[in-house]
Amino acid sequence: MAERQSPGAKPANGKTRNGKSANAKQAKGKPPQGRPTAAAPKSRRAPSGPRELALEVLCRVEEQGAYSGLALHGQLTAAELSRADAALATELVYGTIQRLNTIDYVLASRVKGWPRKVEPWVRCLLRLSYYQLQWLDRIPAHAAVDEAVRIAKKRGHAGIAGLVNGVLRGLLREGTEPAIPADLPAAERISLAQSHPRWLVERWIAAYGEETAEAICRAGNEPPHASVRVNRLSTDRRAMLDEMAHAGLFVRPSPLTPDAILAEKAGNLADMPWYRDGRYTVQDESSMLVAAVADPKPGMSVLDCCAAPGGKSTHLAEIMGNRGTVVANDVHEHKRALIDRQKERLGLSIIETATSDALELDKRYPAQSFDVVLLDAPCSGLGVIRRKPEIKWNKSAEDIAGLADLQRRLLEKAAELVKPGGVLVYSTCTIAPEENEQTVRNFLAAHPEFEGDPAWPAEVLAPLLEKGILPEPFEGRVQLLPHHFGSDGFFIARMRRR
Repeated sequence: MAERQSPGAKPANGKTRNGKSANAKQAKGKPPQGRPTAAAPKSRRAPSGPRELALEVLCRVEEQGAYSGLALHGQLTAAELSRADAALATELVYGTIQRLNTIDYVLASRVKGWPRKVEPWVRCLLRLSYYQLQWLDRIPAHAAVDEAVRIAKKRGHAGIAGLVNGVLRGLLREGTEPAIPADLPAAERISLAQSHPRWLVERWIAAYGEETAEAICRAGNEPPHASVRVNRLSTDRRAMLDEMAHAGLFVRPSPLTPDAILAEKAGNLADMPWYRDGRYTVQDESSMLVAAVADPKPGMSVLDCCAAPGGKSTHLAEIMGNRGTVVANDVHEHKRALIDRQKERLGLSIIETATSDALELDKRYPAQSFDVVLLDAPCSGLGVIRRKPEIKWNKSAEDIAGLADLQRRLLEKAAELVKPGGVLVYSTCTIAPEENEQTVRNFLAAHPEFEGDPAWPAEVLAPLLEKGILPEPFEGRVQLLPHHFGSDGFFIARMRRR
């Protein structure tokens, strides 16, 4: 299995207008069938290894609604783990959350009262231990069981340790492979086999068909690619590839964008000299396409309405050769400071940071005053499940409907600021049609002064054409799905004011 990247300090849910979504609900498992364990845990001591650290993070996610990325980052920062142990802890946290539905389906047949009548920390311990047994082959099974029993004794008592030992050894004896009936309805089968909520699978089947829906779910369980965007103002991709390879990293050029480099087993790419020197930015390939589609020219005036953490704003400035103006707006002052740090690191002088509600930018800037306006809208984040796995358990159909309404209002406001002949780019990191295609179709129907603009740069179109994912006729918008290139799911639409 490919190595997962240790997390950065970025929240684990989709964005809302005022920042990151705070509606983290507790993940729900399968209906209970079994036996309770009533003991409370002993007072917690600092985690002493990767499994205990992973357990602590999972408990915080389960009991407190914590973001997995933030909780894991905090624990890893405080712990003194080797790189290998940090990687194992990261894999256990993300893998357990990703496979939650499948894990609970299996454990429900073996533990009475699962999951509701089982203490939260015991649930988390059994889940991560089963995840090890089924999906990690580099850890001997007996070692995984012995360590789980040791942790159970340390945090609980002999009775809990006996339960943990019995469940895990029973799985080893009878087989760990989930026995999912093949004759289940498609949505239920995919939900259990690929560990996604059934309601979400049903929506994806309706939107994309059964085969594609399962491919999306499968991709959501894969480790994300690690990718960087080369700062074209200070180096080029060939030189950067050579330097990174010479330093012993496994790197290759991205097939999706000429600005990107993919790295394998590279560790924290934001903790390397090339990052500190402003030679590259850590960013997903799909996200890089947004600024490329906007295609701003040197000297233009550009507005990024919802700019934090600054990846697209800095990319726009690099494409412009650091000539012109890029206004990078965000509603939070601390995020404005983050963008300021990024522009300084990259040596970009044309970025002006601003702090405003994106729904009120018309009060700050004159109508029709920008050549290019980018709205990377708050969204459900369903295209980045592989990076932030609890998204799929925390989101609901009601969330998507509410976000679609917000996106509509934001797009209306952003459009007011586009000059005649200017470009409006709308993007999200979700794959929900209600937030993407439907939003743009409705906007264009209500605004005949705008039209879809298929005049995308050739370097952007080429890999999409080769992959066969451009709709026909091409009207200036595309939906990237996670399995297309192994990158994040993204929607990008380019429109032009007539």
